[in-house]
Amino acid sequence: MKFVTFKSGAEERIGILDDKKGILDIVKAGRAVLGRDMPADMLSFIAAGESALADAKKLAATNDGWIAASSVKLLAPIPHYKKNVFCVGRNYKLHIEEGARARGVPVSFPPVPEFFSKPPTTVIGHGDEIRWDSRATKQLDYEIELGIVMGRQCTNLSEGEALSAVFGYTIVNDVSAREVQRAHGQWFKGKCMDTFAPIGPCIVTADEFGDTSGHQLVLKVNGEVRQDSNTADMLFNCAQIVASLSIGLTLEPGDTIATGTPSGVALGMDPPVWLKDGDTVELMITGIGTLTNKVRQVG
Repeated sequence: MKFVTFKSGAEERIGILDDKKGILDIVKAGRAVLGRDMPADMLSFIAAGESALADAKKLAATNDGWIAASSVKLLAPIPHYKKNVFCVGRNYKLHIEEGARARGVPVSFPPVPEFFSKPPTTVIGHGDEIRWDSRATKQLDYEIELGIVMGRQCTNLSEGEALSAVFGYTIVNDVSAREVQRAHGQWFKGKCMDTFAPIGPCIVTADEFGDTSGHQLVLKVNGEVRQDSNTADMLFNCAQIVASLSIGLTLEPGDTIATGTPSGVALGMDPPVWLKDGDTVELMITGIGTLTNKVRQVG
């Protein structure tokens, strides 16, 4: 199943997304079909666990109450994170190689996942604008990433347990200011400016997404393919990432982990072709959908 958060008038609602039927408001349908209230926001829905999913499956089987997806404004699936979005750096082999070439350093593969995070103020949804302030960066870059959305509170997971704690998957664009990264000697500042984490358009449940290896990732800028890869090129797979992050660190329902980007970023081009005002960035991952945002210069 696929789940979205959308705006209906002034209200934020959560819904089931069906490629043929459209969107079903979970709260309205719950009252009409089940005679009871459903969780009203994505974090509460995820935290409600298997019972909420079972109810949603019943609602998805109905034919009444669906609205066209084009008639509403999609938000980030989780528009109001309580914590930072976790991220993994240098996790696709070919991307590690292109990054080393761009910096003129030897290729080295990290022995463990390299984590950083992006604050909630970076998060925007499908159709929102990536705000580019040229006073902050002249080297605005894109990064398509598979996002893991956790389904329950957990810590110290083994690799064998890790994926059983996952609710689903989404798409993340880890927008980056490259020269800021270099100047600060780490990733946080250059990746944490406002609007630098488009996420969406939906969360697809883990059972529907299936095996996390073998999913295609494609990113286009103004229709031109820049990144075209596969999750099979990951250095650390999703189970390894979740297990590693959970060691000594409590993960909670809705926590999101961006799992790294493949090759094809602007940094790796010769010469680099940075994002600019008016660019349209489209990200597609098989089994999830397409996340689209425009770049808008604000300074």
